[in-house]
Amino acid sequence: MHLTPTWHAPNNIGALSTTREGGFSDAPFASLNLGLHVGDNQQHVKQNRQVLTTDYLPASPIWLNQVHSSDVVIVDEHFDYKTTLTGDALFTRVQNQPLAIMTADCLPILLSTQCGNEIAAIHGGWRGLNAGIIANTVSNFSFPASDIIAWLGPAIGAQQFEVGAEVKASFIEQSVEYEQAFSALKINKYLLDIYAIAQLQLRQTGVKTISGGEHCTVSQPEMFFSYRRDGKTGRMASLIWRK
Repeated sequence: MHLTPTWHAPNNIGALSTTREGGFSDAPFASLNLGLHVGDNQQHVKQNRQVLTTDYLPASPIWLNQVHSSDVVIVDEHFDYKTTLTGDALFTRVQNQPLAIMTADCLPILLSTQCGNEIAAIHGGWRGLNAGIIANTVSNFSFPASDIIAWLGPAIGAQQFEVGAEVKASFIEQSVEYEQAFSALKINKYLLDIYAIAQLQLRQTGVKTISGGEHCTVSQPEMFFSYRRDGKTGRMASLIWRK
């Protein structure tokens, strides 16, 4: 039903990334779809979310309306839990409050300080990465970036993510360093390694300890939802919380 991040997080950090297995939804959302916005039976999604919370989490997660932006939502003592907020990353120092990011090819990124006092979860689609979502999120930490550890969850693999020349150009305009994340496929088409982009950007901010990045949502259909592969499909969630 879920993956446990392989990283050196402190003992007071909980984290997991769900798979598509173990829920109530019917095809094409079978079976642990956590997205209410994809056309699935709403009751099934609510049941799936309830099972996730009851079995694995200390409280109901905060879910975002994700729009491929660079906006970070801060969860603090002033946070309104009744409002669904729009953004593509969550940051908190609050204990026992899971932060959730939904994906079905985009890259989920979980961050924690070495002592576990501050955490964040990022929705890393190429547009958000291009717009600076990682740097914006890291800037909210009071600890230096060198004290932050990162885990890259399941995303579309480097051999599956075909993009146009305009996507490559938009990254290269920012830094020629991104050239290494693209490989030519055919005229004006490239394969993009979204894991490599995220690793570069994390290191640019000063984050040095990075784990994960070994999965491919497209080529592992029994385990993961993939929008690129199936179109109409469900959503996984990657979550982090302070115990």
